[in-house]
Amino acid sequence: MPKFSFKTGRTILLALLGVGFIISFFAPSLMDEYIQLIVMYTLINVILSASLNLVNGYMGEFSVGHAGFMAIGAYTSAVLTANALPHAFYSFPVAVVAGGFFAALAGAAVGFASFKTRGDYLAIVTLAFGMIVKSAIENIDSIGGPRGFLGIPKLSTMPWVFFWTILTLWVIRNFVYSAHGRSVTAIREDEIAAELSGVNTRKAKMLAFTISAFFTGVGGALFAHLLQFITPRSFDILKSTDILVMVYLGGVSSILGSVAGAVVFTALTEILRPLGVWRMVFMPLILVLLMLFRRRGLFGMKELSWLVPKRDLPSKRVRGVKHAAS
Repeated sequence: MPKFSFKTGRTILLALLGVGFIISFFAPSLMDEYIQLIVMYTLINVILSASLNLVNGYMGEFSVGHAGFMAIGAYTSAVLTANALPHAFYSFPVAVVAGGFFAALAGAAVGFASFKTRGDYLAIVTLAFGMIVKSAIENIDSIGGPRGFLGIPKLSTMPWVFFWTILTLWVIRNFVYSAHGRSVTAIREDEIAAELSGVNTRKAKMLAFTISAFFTGVGGALFAHLLQFITPRSFDILKSTDILVMVYLGGVSSILGSVAGAVVFTALTEILRPLGVWRMVFMPLILVLLMLFRRRGLFGMKELSWLVPKRDLPSKRVRGVKHAAS
């Protein structure tokens, strides 16, 4: 059997990307509108799951307020496309980047305030941040307040959502296996030992948290332009809980886990939709059961071998799923 090298894996990845782009462009003729909508929701959930996994998985911290960053990205991009930017081909990508940028600024501010301390303070700060963002939006009448924001153009198409999903996974994957990413995973293993080894732990945390907030804002922007109507209630603590379920369902510290968690979560959401409000009981219950019986999720700390750089693969390679280097 021929050896499966990283070069071969990269070729397969490029082939999959090409096939994905072709399918996304021809999606209107291949799928009905409902299936297209579910696929795009799934891809947006992949972005949200991978973004939070960078903090809760690879860095080992615990953030529960990513819905706040999602709200900032959603409202920023919605205001730009509905009121500020001209109706041109570049308006949507500019609005999405702007949504991610302002979410990243908020992430840097939250990180600056919370990373001076250790322990569970990040969870407390991010929880408060999410509540502050929701309350602030409810009191800004120019963007609809508690009534919500109307008139958002439907600009989230299959090719655009697919593009941003792949870009998110590519950036996070490259960051994780960079020198900065190694600093982040070192913090997860032992922050004191990382500091003694010369790692600037606060800088590494800030960088990871800001990148995570940026792509969460991008996910919020895509969500707003897919749904075409957003309210502050769209980004409450339940939304943060949904993202947490996706991360821990798929598996921490795993890009494969982020994708799997988002796919399984979205599928379960649609399957359980006939249950109505009881569906909201099952999702947190899944999180509780995961914490009790499988804390690392389906693919926790594991990765597909062709997603891992060659230098990080063990000397005795096995095909299929690999343990990610930490």
